[in-house]
Amino acid sequence: EVQLVESGGGLVQAGGSLRLSCAASGFTFDDYAIGWFRQAPGKEREGVSCISSSDGSTYYADSVKGRFTISRDHAKSTVYLQMNNLKPEDTAVYYCAAARPGSPARVAGSYDVWGQGTQVTVSS
Repeated sequence: EVQLVESGGGLVQAGGSLRLSCAASGFTFDDYAIGWFRQAPGKEREGVSCISSSDGSTYYADSVKGRFTISRDHAKSTVYLQMNNLKPEDTAVYYCAAARPGSPARVAGSYDVWGQGTQVTVSS
């Protein structure tokens, strides 16, 4: 079964940090770019960051650049999102997703395997 499982969300004060994990199973992890998305109540889902399958190149939304870091551990089939200096506006459900091999990782439509999401709440 193809599966992505997120963990690491929680409640943190503004300025704090969290590390989200996305554990993959049921597919060849090395072949897939992985992205992190988030959706806040009443807002559309937005792309946060992604990492390529091959050379490890990364992309960050302007809103998180300099604060979030994405990485992947091929041995553990896991992608991480280190979130530092969190702000109340980072509050959302965070999802990881896998892009179809060969699809552009920066295009939301490339992603067709999604995790169940993990809640991140940042208090002011």
